Amino acid sequence: MVNPIYIGYEFKVEPLQPATEILIAELGYAGFESFVEHSEGVTAYIPKQDWNAFILEDIQILHSDEFTITYEFSEIEQTNWNAEWEKNFKPIVVDNLVTVRAPFHDVPNTKYDLIIEPKMSFGTGHHETTHMMIQHILKNDFKNKSVLDMGCGTGVLAILAEKVGATKLDAIDIDNWCYLNSLENVERNGCKNISVYEGDAQLLEGKHYDTIIANINRNILLEDIPQYVACLNENGELYLSGFYEQDVTLLEDLCNKHMLKLKETIKRGDWVSLKFIN
Repeated sequence: MVNPIYIGYEFKVEPLQPATEILIAELGYAGFESFVEHSEGVTAYIPKQDWNAFILEDIQILHSDEFTITYEFSEIEQTNWNAEWEKNFKPIVVDNLVTVRAPFHDVPNTKYDLIIEPKMSFGTGHHETTHMMIQHILKNDFKNKSVLDMGCGTGVLAILAEKVGATKLDAIDIDNWCYLNSLENVERNGCKNISVYEGDAQLLEGKHYDTIIANINRNILLEDIPQYVACLNENGELYLSGFYEQDVTLLEDLCNKHMLKLKETIKRGDWVSLKFIN
């Protein structure tokens, strides 16, 4: 299979929030598939086959007087991915227990060694949201649990969940690149209990899990939480990440309406991750 050529947009955003979150949401509707947030804004990628010169015309936030957003774009040559990741992707160690590294890094001296080749997928532990989810998995009991990793990105959270004892896992992402990348990383880490699917919350109908992990953005979480609740077994656990501290009340209120109780909060920078139980 030939990987698609991508167009990469480098957006500089002032002030960063909430403009960056709004921009990512609008770009997602326009067909952009992958996003990397950074200190000045966000880098967004779209397959060249889906791109046209007018792709940003309907991105309303670009016309807002409240924010200053500038951008440049260029074609991303797929042949350079390995070199780029080797140059930029450094190993991450979480709580001295987990190392997330690329295949070309040295074998670490930690209890869990996760080998992730991220390519354009989200989820290496570098971002606060993934880092906090890894911390949740380390702090809680996943032994013999059925687990859903929703918005799995690289598959890193499902892979760790299996390594700490989960026995039946589904990993789902709407992004084709993430789906393919998760399949690769699941195989790379020798996981036997993870099934990877391409799609959204519609795939959850009729399924049930002891534990659900959802590291997505706030708006999708607010839309999909009722579906997660319907899939949770009795005494189930729901872990949420991908949002800012100011979003916690919205998410907690919705979870409370569905009889979920907040039990654990982790903060990292401006980002927050929550654990709920039913």
